[in-house]
Amino acid sequence: QLHLVESGGGLVQPGGSLRLSCAASGSTLDYYTIGWFRQAPGKEREGVSCISNTNSTTYYADSAKGRFTISRDNAKNTVLLQLNSLKPEDTAVYYCAAGQRPCSWAFSHGMDYWGGGTLVRVSS
Repeated sequence: QLHLVESGGGLVQPGGSLRLSCAASGSTLDYYTIGWFRQAPGKEREGVSCISNTNSTTYYADSAKGRFTISRDNAKNTVLLQLNSLKPEDTAVYYCAAGQRPCSWAFSHGMDYWGGGTLVRVSS
């Protein structure tokens, strides 16, 4: 059973940066497509970024393009999400998730395994 734990959230000023980490146990992450999702208060969950399990192709929501970067650290069995140029509207609980389907499918349908989330708050 794959178990995911997110870390790295916190309070940051607008324009600041954070690096989120998704650590896995129970299986090797490079077997899975990994997605980052977020849910702001009163809003539906949305896909932010994704990295495939085949050729590590990356995928970003329009809101994340040019500001967020997803990457794998296979040696640590971890997937990272670098958040730069943060805006107040990025405030949300960020979740990592894993599955075997392509990123395009995962953004619409969700994934098989989910972490508990980490809170990112962007405020001055």
